[in-house]
Amino acid sequence: MQNADISHQGSPDRLTVVTGGARSGKSRFAEGLVRAMARPKVYIATAEGRDDEMRARIAAHRADRAAGGWQTIEAPLDLAGALSDVAPGSAVLLDCATLWLTNILLAGRDLSAETGHLLDALKQSPAEVVIVTNEVGWSIVPENALARQFRDEQGRLNQRLAAQAGRVAVVVAGLPLWLKDPETGTGTGTA
Repeated sequence: MQNADISHQGSPDRLTVVTGGARSGKSRFAEGLVRAMARPKVYIATAEGRDDEMRARIAAHRADRAAGGWQTIEAPLDLAGALSDVAPGSAVLLDCATLWLTNILLAGRDLSAETGHLLDALKQSPAEVVIVTNEVGWSIVPENALARQFRDEQGRLNQRLAAQAGRVAVVVAGLPLWLKDPETGTGTGTA
């Protein structure tokens, strides 16, 4: 089985991107996709506990994942390294690219280089990977430069992830809409 997994490295059918707005149900939907795979489950978490509310959320998520039999890798900055640590044949839920982008920007790291490392790691991964990300550009233009940079960079990152993925879904009000799905022929064009 391991040879079959390795032969598919870089295959877009191994990457699914799930996007949507805040509290849209995208993480729940993405988790369901991973749970449906008959593989060992790995959760790559990107959140950092910067305040009490976020620390409480992280603790609750850790407890839920432990009870569900997930292996958890906490990687607020080094997603490429985390993906390289995943065993072949695993099913990975990476939640989420938006928090990772926030962490990279706040740490002052080279976003272009970090994004390149992430995309390369996704191409090389022998695991099935489902990435959660946010659509943040559907609202008003942010009032400050950092927020505008974040919105723009998130849009660019989402485009690059979607271009590399075999399947892409947007979740609105808890309902998924497949934008790119080879099984139905959806999303074969580009904008």
